[in-house]
Amino acid sequence: MIPAAFEPFLDQAPLCVLARAVLERLFLPARLDQLFRDAAERQYERDLLFSQVAELMLSVALQTEPSVYAAYRKRAAELPVSDQAIYDKLRCMELGVSAALVRDSADQVGPVIEALGATVPPLLPGYRARIIDGNHLGKTERRLKPLRATWAAALPGKVLAVYDQELDVVSHVVLTPDGHAQERSLFGEVLRLARPKDLWIADRNFATLGFFAGLIAAGAALVIRQPGTLKGELLGDRRPVGRSETGAVYEQDVAFERHGRVLRLRRVSVVLDKPTRGGDTEVHVLTNLPVGDADGVRVAELYLERWTIENRFYEVAQTLNCEPTTLAYPQAALFAFCLALMASNAVALLKAALRSAHPAADVAAMSSFYMAEEVRTTFVGMMIVLPAATWAVFGWLPARPFAATLRDMARRVDPGKYRKAERGPKKPPPPKGRYRNGGHVSTHRLLEQHRRRQ
Repeated sequence: MIPAAFEPFLDQAPLCVLARAVLERLFLPARLDQLFRDAAERQYERDLLFSQVAELMLSVALQTEPSVYAAYRKRAAELPVSDQAIYDKLRCMELGVSAALVRDSADQVGPVIEALGATVPPLLPGYRARIIDGNHLGKTERRLKPLRATWAAALPGKVLAVYDQELDVVSHVVLTPDGHAQERSLFGEVLRLARPKDLWIADRNFATLGFFAGLIAAGAALVIRQPGTLKGELLGDRRPVGRSETGAVYEQDVAFERHGRVLRLRRVSVVLDKPTRGGDTEVHVLTNLPVGDADGVRVAELYLERWTIENRFYEVAQTLNCEPTTLAYPQAALFAFCLALMASNAVALLKAALRSAHPAADVAAMSSFYMAEEVRTTFVGMMIVLPAATWAVFGWLPARPFAATLRDMARRVDPGKYRKAERGPKKPPPPKGRYRNGGHVSTHRLLEQHRRRQ
């Protein structure tokens, strides 16, 4: 199944071959061009194909190219347009196209992960966990004329991302170019994604009665933290139900009134052993899960899983150039971020292939940073020896044969080579002398003084 030309790289850098095969699957040019034609409402293709723009921006997101212009210069002979045409295309990139990219990547990855038999055990049997969170894109450089007159940070947009826990992929995004937009303004689009037997887990920013009612009307369950501003009528006595890893757990029913109707939920309270950074000593979590499906302690544990998507955002930010600061136009910045989420879904498929060939604990101990670094340093040389046409075979394979091919590649990877570095607890920084503008010290003299004191 694997062409013989791949053998030298499978011997020396099997992880890079595995990553490139997965990327070929997700970034197949013909499918991306068709996706653009289906999703675009105003933009069109003439001389420049959407797949060419996506490939160029992917090289920036993977940090194989330092900037959009550097990526363009390397491809200038193949692209029938100017660099300004590339920037214009990025500036006008429709949000619907960017969101469709993430959705399509999850649709491509899901069947292969299932064929590998490498799905993650569900958080709650009988429910499909959906973890949702918002992410502000980082500030950009002030390259646009309207931004040059302000010292304030320029925020190019916001993303609400939905994480599918069993597949370990970001399945959907809801985008807005307004960096100051409230998450609540996007709830209507989120609720259209809700399905029966979904379990939506979120922080208190998503705690509105309208959002609760929409999820319940769709037949979905919720585990969402209650903010102090959301008041309800507590019913009955608060009863102890056990302990979680963060504190003692209590449960009590609560009723909310909305548009003349009463919405009754369970309120699980955790009396924390250690206050939060905000000083909270108790955390209240609201849910409509039946007690028989999840008792109070389990509800508290489910809420803690919301950090999974925070870790995904952090991982994407650390290993990919997901927020190029030079892309000040919101549509361009959001497009780059969605490409990075596509790449993170590719990593999810890569890890699933590794789980199918190695113990899950060994794969979980692998560092995404070290994995990305090997791909980054090997990728360009491998693509010179094995040009793009060589990889086309992986783009059209059915899910099961493709899964078998990935498993064969994954067996060649040594997980121990990429093990995360273990570090001890953080130590508080030592006190520093008073800052003096223009002051300096001799590193040599400081080292000598330190040596004499020991």
